[in-house]
Amino acid sequence: MRGLYSLLALFGLVAVGLVSSAGAANALANARAVCPAAVLDTARCHALVVTDEHGNPNATLAPTGYGPAEFHGAYNLGTSAPSGQTIAIVDAFDDPTAKADLDTYNSTYGLPVFPSCSSTITTSCFQKVNQNGAANPLPRRDAGWALEIALDVETAHQICQNCKILLVEAKTNSFANLATAVNTAARMGANAISNSYGGSESSSTNGGAYDHPGIAVTVSSGDNGYGVESPASYNTVVAVGGTTLNLGSGNTYASESVWNGSGSGCSTYFAAQVWQTSVSNWAATACGAKRGVADVAADADPNTGASVYDSTSYQGQAGWFRVGGTSLSAPLIAGVYALAGNASSATYPASIPYSNAASLHDVTSGSNGTCATIMCNGATGYDGPTGAGTPNGTGGF
Repeated sequence: MRGLYSLLALFGLVAVGLVSSAGAANALANARAVCPAAVLDTARCHALVVTDEHGNPNATLAPTGYGPAEFHGAYNLGTSAPSGQTIAIVDAFDDPTAKADLDTYNSTYGLPVFPSCSSTITTSCFQKVNQNGAANPLPRRDAGWALEIALDVETAHQICQNCKILLVEAKTNSFANLATAVNTAARMGANAISNSYGGSESSSTNGGAYDHPGIAVTVSSGDNGYGVESPASYNTVVAVGGTTLNLGSGNTYASESVWNGSGSGCSTYFAAQVWQTSVSNWAATACGAKRGVADVAADADPNTGASVYDSTSYQGQAGWFRVGGTSLSAPLIAGVYALAGNASSATYPASIPYSNAASLHDVTSGSNGTCATIMCNGATGYDGPTGAGTPNGTGGF
């Protein structure tokens, strides 16, 4: 059966590669936002699901997107972190099948059995809690956020396969509840906290919930192209942009370009940290003293997106979906920070890639909108859509 999955996945990947080589990899016509638009004081998840010719989510019987072999090969990553690493996933509402879907994902890709945490198993295991850290009561189910959760959990786990995965489910997608969940994740010992959501930039810092020194708080930069969202705009987080990732033979790294949905720009409210203003081409950002988004990046284009298994029915579909958006890049980068095991070495782990840019892939082509600066264009060195670069091993993290 694994051979069948691999063969079908290969056909999916070949199709993706043909789309990319035809110059259409940045088109969003074949993908749709998983979550509805955010309203005041709420966040929208940043997952984009590939659709069929009728615009419906395209669920299949086997994977058609990138999986562990592709991401580990392209980004030159191992599979195991130093002992004791925990990746927290913060999302809204409940995914009732998160653990069962992770089991199916692992079985399909031949990954080791991954147990639930218990009184006797506390590491290399899966745990789900509500925003206050309790096993019950859990929030109500939401099909869109459930697909987002499946993406986040499966991506973080396949990147760091011996990390504990802590899923913290906020009661709703209000920024207040999500902030409570982030604080809970930090309190429960997370080394990296992935946040795949955002909304209009705000001067509010949500009570400092995203300010946890020594913890890599990764936040997706948004899927609407050039423009800034919160919480990615906070200068205490790792803002993660998106790319189109093209593979060479044997799942090697071929190239990356800016994905045109990747959020980027200069914050209206928050100051840039010194590690940003110290980059050699900072003047070309025209951000002045303001925070630049993003810090780093990874694959986010739905056309080169990840295979995600979700048995919670979404728009009447269940099974294998191909999903992208910066909802993919945020947990991927959280996993890389965990593999490196180095977040506690810096007050703000966002600074680490800037000090180790030579160990990153520098993305120098592509655009996510129209501007007169490097904040919407790929460039040598720092640029807005991809920050300091994308993973090439763990040396940059």
